Amino acid sequence: MTLPATPSFRLDGKRALVAGASSGIGLACAVALGEAGADVTLAARSADKLNAVVDEMTAAGMTARALPLDVADVPAMQTTVAETGPYGVLVNSAGLAIHTPAIETAEADFDAVSAVNLKGAYFLTVAVAKGLIAAGKPGSLINVTSQMAHVGGIDRAVYCGTKHGVEGFTKAFAIEWGQHGIRVNTICPTFIRTPLTEQTFERPERVKWLLDKIKLGRIGDVSDIMGPVVYLASDAAALMTGTHMLIDGGWTAD
Repeated sequence: MTLPATPSFRLDGKRALVAGASSGIGLACAVALGEAGADVTLAARSADKLNAVVDEMTAAGMTARALPLDVADVPAMQTTVAETGPYGVLVNSAGLAIHTPAIETAEADFDAVSAVNLKGAYFLTVAVAKGLIAAGKPGSLINVTSQMAHVGGIDRAVYCGTKHGVEGFTKAFAIEWGQHGIRVNTICPTFIRTPLTEQTFERPERVKWLLDKIKLGRIGDVSDIMGPVVYLASDAAALMTGTHMLIDGGWTAD
C-alpha cells in the first residue's frame, strides 16, 4: 500500500502581493507568507511604514520589498500591478470602516468606504488575475472580508454591504478563472485586536457584547489569521475556490 502524501504548505518560489500590509492583519499575512518561503511584496499607501516592516522581515531572513500603492486609485494601481507582476498569491487586506447609524450615513462616507472595500478590492483582484492569465500561470487570490460579510451589524450597514459584495464577486471570479487554475477565496475574521480597532475595545459595553457573541470567549489576534492565509495560498488548499473561511470564534454559528 502507498500512503497518501500531505500537500505542501510551503510557498517557496511564489511571488505574493499583500495590500494593506503596513499594519494589523495585512502585516501579519505578509509575515506568514514570508515565513512560508514566499517572495513578498508589501503594498500600502504609507511608504515609511512599509519600509520599516520590510527591514524587519529582511532582518529575520525573509524576502520582502515595499510597493507604495493605493487600491482606490484604480488606474494607477492597475499600471503598477501590470508592471511589477505577475503575482502567484494575492492577499487584499486593504480596508476602510466608517461606522454610523444607517439613517445618518453621509454619501461621502459611503463613497469612501466603497472605493476601498468594494471597488478597490474588485479591480485589484482583476489586475492580479490578468497578469496570471497573460503569463499562463495559476494562482491563489485571497480577499480579507469579515464575519460582517455574512451577518449584519449595528452602525455597520455600509461596511457590511461592501463586504457582502466582495463575497459575491469572489464566487463569480472563481467560476470565470477556474479554467486558468486561479483560485479565489475569502478570509472572514471576527473582531481582531489591531491598532485600528483599539477604540472599540476601550468601551466595556462593546467588549461585553463581543465576548457574548464570540463563542470561544476571546477577541481575535492577528496570529489567528496567519495559519489560514498560508493554507489558502498553498497547495494544501488546491481544491478550494469560490468559498470563504470564517475565523470568527463561533460568532456565526447561531
